[in-house]
Amino acid sequence: MASEHIPLVDLSRTLEPGPARDLVVETIGVACRDIGFLIITGHGVPEPVLRNIEGTARQFFSLPQEEKMRSRTTSGFRGYAPAGHDALARSRDVRTPPDLCEFFAVNRFDDPEAARRAGLRQGRELFFSPNIWPRSPAGFRAAFEAYYAAMENLADQLIRLMALALGLEEDWFESKIREHVSNLTVNHYPALSASVEPGQLRRGAHSDWGSLTILYHDGAPGLQVRLPADDWIDVPAVPGSLVVNLGDLMAAWTNDRWVSTLHRVVIPQDHHEDRFSIAFFHQPAYDALIECLPTCTAPGNPPRHRPVTSGEWIQSMLDKTIY
Repeated sequence: MASEHIPLVDLSRTLEPGPARDLVVETIGVACRDIGFLIITGHGVPEPVLRNIEGTARQFFSLPQEEKMRSRTTSGFRGYAPAGHDALARSRDVRTPPDLCEFFAVNRFDDPEAARRAGLRQGRELFFSPNIWPRSPAGFRAAFEAYYAAMENLADQLIRLMALALGLEEDWFESKIREHVSNLTVNHYPALSASVEPGQLRRGAHSDWGSLTILYHDGAPGLQVRLPADDWIDVPAVPGSLVVNLGDLMAAWTNDRWVSTLHRVVIPQDHHEDRFSIAFFHQPAYDALIECLPTCTAPGNPPRHRPVTSGEWIQSMLDKTIY
């Protein structure tokens, strides 16, 4: 166990069918039902890929603000956003000061043909626009593209295991995620040298919006998860691991059998140094219809959520959270 509440899962045990994989699938199902979080090892992401994206991103965030603003986002889906750009608690209709986080985000639509296949239509140009790549540091684009590709592969592996945990065929989600619109966001929480506003956090309490999130963080404290009893617990730092949590669309797909859990990034007492994390927000295809899975409804347990498309949902969340 990574902690009393968040299971530790070794994905290297899932490479071949058999009792070891079956046990991992069962553990994933329990974690997704009880807390919506797990910590994974054996994930296969090469250490150089992690090291390169963290190193180049740290170089970017250390640039003068004027230089970073040359790559400023116009949508929240690609490019740089300064601290104060958004407040994630607003997605839950909680009014808070802006979050103390700057970030850089990329998608996969530098290829116009990929954008067309994924749902580019008139009126969606901003969503499917190409990435905004900074002029420096050198190797920035290559580092981000390599990490994005690694996350695509890992997310596909996780989704297949989750399908099995839900009593579905292993490839059940494939048609819904083939043209995914996932976002890779590198978060930098700057060191704090001044007092903050009442109620202001590095990231306010929120749930993620898509199917699942894969998170790397530098081990600095601050990430917390809310338990069903409303207690907040710290997510432990496990060397060589990644954190996985479910998003709102997976909860809707499963009729709330699985949970999309509130989490936040607080400012720990006596720890005001900067903090760094990399989040891959896996999002089903823009036009994928998210409706109750056949294994998650029964007489006396009807669907609880109205069907919604992936794109419709994520746009509604952006409208709520961006200042």
